[in-house]
Amino acid sequence: MYNMIYEYNMINVLYVDDEENNLKSFKSTFRRFFHIYTAISAKEAEVILSENEIHVLITDQRMPVKLGTELLADSVKKYPEQARILLTAYADIKCLEQAINKGEVYRYFEKPWDADVLKEAIEEGYDMFILERKRKILKETLKQMTLEELQLLLQQKKRSDVK
Repeated sequence: MYNMIYEYNMINVLYVDDEENNLKSFKSTFRRFFHIYTAISAKEAEVILSENEIHVLITDQRMPVKLGTELLADSVKKYPEQARILLTAYADIKCLEQAINKGEVYRYFEKPWDADVLKEAIEEGYDMFILERKRKILKETLKQMTLEELQLLLQQKKRSDVK
């Protein structure tokens, strides 16, 4: 598998959980590797998301006022490039269905998490973020090219293939 060399302080991770102890544990486990933001509610998370570029969003499912899957679904609309992970102690089929179909989660984990596996998932999520960003830029670049430019590039490609 391809591994990027990470500048960990460049990877912004937001972890959302309504249990303060989980937030502290997550931050102490991963702060050496990533720039960690934490939020105790979906409302607090939405503020952090609006003020910072978050590459990987990780959320618990069962929280007061707004479920993790609802936060993830909102995130898809506002921050489509972001990688999303659901991390929960209470899994059920309906929860997973909503996470996949509405929240477009990249990964799902049950608590307690394995730090090494979750760290790898965060790194892979960041890779996905970067690839999606590059794809979006390339798509916009291609849209702006004229037909003539595309034909010229195609001719150059054909000439280079012949050599």
